[in-house]
Amino acid sequence: MDEAVQAFLDHLTVERGLSANTVAAYSHDLAQFAEHARKRGAASVEDITEAVLLSFMEGMREAGMSPNSISRKLSAIKTFSKFACREGYAKKDFTANVDGMRGAKKLPSVLTVEEVSNLLAQPDTRTPRGARDKAMIETLYATGVRVSELTNLRLADVNLSVGFVRCFGKGSKERIIPLGKVAIDYLSRYLASGRPKFARSGSSEYLFLTNRGRKMSRVGFWKIIKKCAAQAGIAKNITPHTLRHSFATHLLQGGADLRSIQEMLGHADIATTQVYTHVSRDKLKEIYRQSHPRA
Repeated sequence: MDEAVQAFLDHLTVERGLSANTVAAYSHDLAQFAEHARKRGAASVEDITEAVLLSFMEGMREAGMSPNSISRKLSAIKTFSKFACREGYAKKDFTANVDGMRGAKKLPSVLTVEEVSNLLAQPDTRTPRGARDKAMIETLYATGVRVSELTNLRLADVNLSVGFVRCFGKGSKERIIPLGKVAIDYLSRYLASGRPKFARSGSSEYLFLTNRGRKMSRVGFWKIIKKCAAQAGIAKNITPHTLRHSFATHLLQGGADLRSIQEMLGHADIATTQVYTHVSRDKLKEIYRQSHPRA
């Protein structure tokens, strides 16, 4: 079984070109399933039966695992089983009659426009640190980039005279995103009076630096967001991704079309972007309940 699993992981890496993180997730899920299968007497892939898979799924349910997590693990096992049959490690696909679980679609948490304004008002832009924090949060809300994309921005990726930022998302896909006037203004201030205070001899060309002149980390920026949210009195559980969701939702509410939002967010499938239409519908229902005399 170990040989089949390793061959599958090599296939994902070499032939399908999946990222190291994705392959690691497959490896973890399959290791859990392989251990369960061995305990049920399966020494090879050929020995694995549908009953083994069903008992594995039931164990995950009893452990309180979410439907989405179970569905993800089942998807990995199904892909592996098909590969094992194709490559001769097994004659029969033991997952053929097992349907995937439909997890409940969790709508993203978003901030109101007022909450975003309160959050953005917290950094003290009179200090280099505040100028940096303000520029980072403004850039995130102005572009909707992922936090990893934000922290990986280099000086050459930002064109303030034209008004755009270039980032590299999943699969190293490049995309160009417009920058609003407010974000351009605070980025200009940060580059003029904030970043020079952090830059050291030999500092990298990353746009956002820590107090020690190193690249800002995702965890470091998460702490900045948490601090600003607490200062603004926002009770919601806020992460950098919350601003990405807010960016998309506010664009949609302002009349932007889904295709444009998809392009800016870097979603490969527009179905991923369509979740924001549900968020907007919920907002409409809320407005209706508050406004209609017979709601």
